[in-house]
Amino acid sequence: MRKIEAALENRLKHHREAKSWSQGELARRLGVSRQTINAVETDKYDPSLPLALRMARLFAVAVPDLFIDTWEPEDDD
Repeated sequence: MRKIEAALENRLKHHREAKSWSQGELARRLGVSRQTINAVETDKYDPSLPLALRMARLFAVAVPDLFIDTWEPEDDD
């Protein structure tokens, strides 16, 4: 079995800074801790699906605009 490696480009910080929000402000708006926002932005924590959906709704973007999946399948040939 192959190890699954992270293949996400995290754009949360970009969207947060575009609103001029601190990590604390974003955390307050989402109902999570500032530490959670920091962990997501620094790729130490993957948000749950409900949290990712709330983030996308807050920024009026689709989840793939916040967390871009760069994974490509290997050819089995």
